[in-house]
Amino acid sequence: MAQQSPKTVEHEITVLAEASAVYRFLSHVDTWPQVFPPTVHAETIERDGAEERIRIWATANGEPKNWTSRRTIRPDELRIDFRQELSAAPVASMGGSWIIEPLSASTSRIRLLHDYRAVDDDPAGLAWIDEAVDRNSRSELAALKESLELVTADGALVSFEDSVQVDGSAKDVYDFLNEAGLWTERLPHVAAVRLQEPSPGLQTLEMDTRTKDGSTHTTKSVRVCFPHHRIVYKQSVLPALMTLHTGYWLLAENAGGVQVTSQHTVAVNTANITAVLGPEAGLAQAQEFVRTALSGNSRATLGHAKAYAEARRHPSRPGLEESPC
Repeated sequence: MAQQSPKTVEHEITVLAEASAVYRFLSHVDTWPQVFPPTVHAETIERDGAEERIRIWATANGEPKNWTSRRTIRPDELRIDFRQELSAAPVASMGGSWIIEPLSASTSRIRLLHDYRAVDDDPAGLAWIDEAVDRNSRSELAALKESLELVTADGALVSFEDSVQVDGSAKDVYDFLNEAGLWTERLPHVAAVRLQEPSPGLQTLEMDTRTKDGSTHTTKSVRVCFPHHRIVYKQSVLPALMTLHTGYWLLAENAGGVQVTSQHTVAVNTANITAVLGPEAGLAQAQEFVRTALSGNSRATLGHAKAYAEARRHPSRPGLEESPC
């Protein structure tokens, strides 16, 4: 049977932003997890003039996927063409373009084009891709519009980090952070964990976390794990006070062992501030509340990871426990 022609679709949105600013935003893939809901992590692997290779980890119809794409950067045309090198089933091939069209000095049209085929031209696979492309394209364009027009303007986006020096190995720290399925045994603030790893290094983590008042809240994240130096994540189910939460665990070996850093980037849900914190609360109070809660959990996890790794390097040292909780 002859191979079917790729299916082509187009989505577009108009934004209150200057065209070259939109283009610059799209050309830097490292910021995509903070902008596009499906994107968990993105990084540039190679760059040669106008050609580059990027790797993307994202969700499609709720399922975590990853792929490598080639991009051709065309700043003079305000256009970026992309083509997946190795697609994830049921996608056989996928490509397209971002095209930015200036409508005025302060307004632009963003067009997102896709062409794709399903493995073996399977109708069910094509329907799955249709749904994923439509959902992701609509959410990406809406999120891009919001980010360009609102998030950077109102200052709702904030980043912060906590670090600890560990007299142990990066591998032992990494194992502690990677083995999140054991966190109910290892971390007192974790009440329940549901961990799945559909492919090596790609995890979905659903977790019930205890708060200081004894209540629990549920979050869900997709995590991308790079042994033994980094774990990046993005929450897909968020508390009421956040519209975005991305972060990473970074392990940097040094002469004394390893420095472990927990980083968070958060966007406050401004519509829920008064409902959660009371009628007098504003953005600054909400940011501080979120930072205190997330940093508190991070510091607790860092402390237990430190004890875990140091107990393995120095098993006979008094006062160190393998499982501190």
